[in-house]
Amino acid sequence: MNMKHMTCILIGCAGVVLSTPAAAEDFTPLFNGSDLAGWWGCKTEDPAIWMALPADMLTAKKQASQKDIHAHWRVEDGVLVNDGKGLYLTTEKNYTDFELMLEYKTVARADSGVYLRGIPQVQIWDSTEEKKFKLGADKGSGGLWNNPQGSKGKDPLVRADKPFGEWNTLRILMIGEYVTVHLNGQLVVDHARMHNYFNRKKKAPLPIPRSGPIQLQTHGGAISWRNIGIREINSTEANGLLASKGWKSEATSFDWIGATNNYDFIDETIQCKKGRGGTIFTDTQYADFAVRFEFKLPPGGNNGLALRYPGHGNPAYVGMCELQILDNTAKKYEKLDERQYHGSAYGMVPAHRGYLRPVGEWNFQTVEVVGPKIKVELNGTHILEADLSTVTDYMADKKHPGKALKKGHFGFAGHNDPVTFRNIVIKEL
Repeated sequence: MNMKHMTCILIGCAGVVLSTPAAAEDFTPLFNGSDLAGWWGCKTEDPAIWMALPADMLTAKKQASQKDIHAHWRVEDGVLVNDGKGLYLTTEKNYTDFELMLEYKTVARADSGVYLRGIPQVQIWDSTEEKKFKLGADKGSGGLWNNPQGSKGKDPLVRADKPFGEWNTLRILMIGEYVTVHLNGQLVVDHARMHNYFNRKKKAPLPIPRSGPIQLQTHGGAISWRNIGIREINSTEANGLLASKGWKSEATSFDWIGATNNYDFIDETIQCKKGRGGTIFTDTQYADFAVRFEFKLPPGGNNGLALRYPGHGNPAYVGMCELQILDNTAKKYEKLDERQYHGSAYGMVPAHRGYLRPVGEWNFQTVEVVGPKIKVELNGTHILEADLSTVTDYMADKKHPGKALKKGHFGFAGHNDPVTFRNIVIKEL
């Protein structure tokens, strides 16, 4: 059997310091200091719905909101002021991964917040209002208030609000679904997953949108805003930030066996040769484990992750499953079964779509396998949570006899396309 030794190193996030903001000149102002250019008005409503409107209807919706926002928002000496009523200021532009900086000043009994990609919210409120202590007001501002009770980020780690009349500074970092918040220089939310408020009661809740607007929510009392700026984060920085959280940087060394002649092993990357295929897999077998890696797709690229693979046969059927690695945007794939797109447990459970980076950019993915359950996180967003023991409906009625395997190899199942992998780390759970 062919064998290829390779040390797969997860590169740490050297130089990315989460507690130190980027330079002011790296931020693009969202407020010009003189008028409401670049903003429209929207209430608390699912952005997935209005973003799906035909272009002419969305334009009409935005234009109709201008009367309301100009009735309740004004500019005084370079400061945005809201009277505590009306629609929320909403950016014309949508954002994916970003760092947001702003200052706000509120009054007694005011209740406000910052919506991220149109999803509520980083909470701002009167932390002295005893009537709302039962809701968590006494814990202070900055928490992800619409997260489920008891979940990480729901309440701020510390109370960092300044007294009324003073300006508060918010710094918000968002990568995928993960949010980090500093209020007045203090860490109040540390890389917490933000839940989708609009789908929280559904049996299979949807992740939050990959991109969406920033909204300034105000009600219950006047609030002022200034120095609002945003810095968009590219895929390289985003992947480094994701790698810096959770697992420590480490090196994992193992041997690859199987169809190694069909892959190139160069500079700590693995790439399937064009026009070649087959499965390569680790010499080690795993029961419960997690794996993290980066991958880059060529146009129309197709590969797969072999989970608990027995070392022979088609990993999609004889192994626990094959998790798809696929360019969902390729025209040739537009009519696939939903269980064939990226991140899906092939032929069994579909993953949420729309979270891949553009073709040619590096994606960051984590897969966790515990018993019959699989979780897949793509670029910081959970796209699959599946219990294969409950699956009874199979694509083309073709059953998967290996799905109950409790142990096996981890590998890559190539399909003739030069898909590239790097920074592979496997952790036994």
